[in-house]
Amino acid sequence: MASRQRLNITNGDSAAGTMSEAGVEGKIIAWRDVLHEGPVDASLSLEELSKQRARFIAGNNWDDFSHVSGDFTERDRVIRHLDYFDEVVLWFEDDLYDQLQLIQLLDFFSRGKAAEKKVSVIVVDGYIPPLSVAELKKLEAHRARVTPEQLDLARRAWRAFGSNDPSSIESVLEQPTSALPYLARALTRHLEEFPSTVNGLSRSEREALTAIQDGYFNPVAAFLEVARKQESIFLGDLVFYSYLERLSGTEDALLTLKDGSPVIAPSSTTRGFVESELVLTPLGSDVLAGKRDWQTINKKVRWLGGVEIKPGPEGWRWNPDERRLTYRRAGAAQGPRPRATETAKPRSAKPRSARKAKPAPTTKSTRKPKSTPKTKSARKPKSTAKRKSARKKRK
Repeated sequence: MASRQRLNITNGDSAAGTMSEAGVEGKIIAWRDVLHEGPVDASLSLEELSKQRARFIAGNNWDDFSHVSGDFTERDRVIRHLDYFDEVVLWFEDDLYDQLQLIQLLDFFSRGKAAEKKVSVIVVDGYIPPLSVAELKKLEAHRARVTPEQLDLARRAWRAFGSNDPSSIESVLEQPTSALPYLARALTRHLEEFPSTVNGLSRSEREALTAIQDGYFNPVAAFLEVARKQESIFLGDLVFYSYLERLSGTEDALLTLKDGSPVIAPSSTTRGFVESELVLTPLGSDVLAGKRDWQTINKKVRWLGGVEIKPGPEGWRWNPDERRLTYRRAGAAQGPRPRATETAKPRSAKPRSARKAKPAPTTKSTRKPKSTPKTKSARKPKSTAKRKSARKKRK
C-alpha cells in the first residue's frame, strides 16, 4: 500500500523555506496571492478565480502572467487531488494578507470532496520566518483540527469579502468571530481601504501622504513609516509603490518626484527608484487636510474584493469617526446604508508589545504582493513580493 503524507500550505516562499529548513513533515506549498488588492469574485470556482487573479497581478506588472498563472494552476491542482495526503495543515499569520488566504482555503475545504479531508490550522501572531526550529516543531505538534465553527465563519466571511456589497462584511463582524481570533481585525483593516468620508483617501493612501508630509521623502522610508503604523503588517512594497503611482500622474497629482515628474511604480525594486525623492503637491496637501475630495478628482478604478470603486462622489465610504461604512449618493450628503450596522468596530487587538516581531521587509513579487509592512507595530515591514504576491508578503 502506498504511503501517504501531510500537505502543508502557507503564505509565501519565505515561510515555506523556513518550514522546510526546520524539517516540517510533508509537502509544503506557498499560496501566494495578494487578495486584499484587486478583484475577488467569491462566486467563481477555484480555477476561474485563479485566472482572474493572475490577470490582475500581471496587469500590475507584479509578475509575468505565464509564471503566476502556471504557479496558480499547479497550486490548484495539488489541492484538487488530495488522495495522496492524509492531512492538510494550514500555516498562516494574523494579518490581512494571511487571513484572506486562510478564509479562502477554509471555504474550499468546507465543500465537496475536500470537506472529507482532515484539516488542521496553525495561526501565528507575528511572522513565521523568524520562528526557531523548536517553536515551529511545537506549533506542528500542537496543531488543532479545524472546527465546524471555523469553517462556517470562514465560509460567511469569504462570501462577504468577495461580494459586491461590502456591508455584508460588517454583518459578519456583528456576529461572534472568536473561532478565528484575528479575522475581525483583518476585515476591519480591509474596510479602512475604502475611500474616507473625510477626503476620499483610503487609510493606506492617507498614511502614505502623511509620511511624505512628515519628511519621509524616500519611497522606502515612506513605506517603512506606513508599515510602522499598522496593527499588523500586511502590505508589500510593490503594492505600496503602486499606491504612490495612483496618487501621482501628469495631472491632478497629489504627489510627484522632486523634479515634478510622475511616480512610476517599478516591477522590481531598482536603485534609481528607491533613491528618488517624493514631494506633496499643493493639491495633495489640500486633499490630506480634507479641503478637497480625492474621489471626485481621481480618475482611476480600484477593486477591493468584490467591490469596484469607481471615481466620483457616489459609492461606499469608510467613516473613520464612526468606524463603519456608509453609502454616499451623488448630489447628496450621505445616504442611508442599505444595511445599517453599529458594531463594525474592530475587536481589541493584543498590545503590540505582546506580539512577536516579524522580519524585515522582503520584496514580494506579485504574489502576495506582500509588500512589506504588515505593521504590527514593532514588527519590521515586509518588503515586497515575498512572493506572497506583490511582495508583501511574499513571505
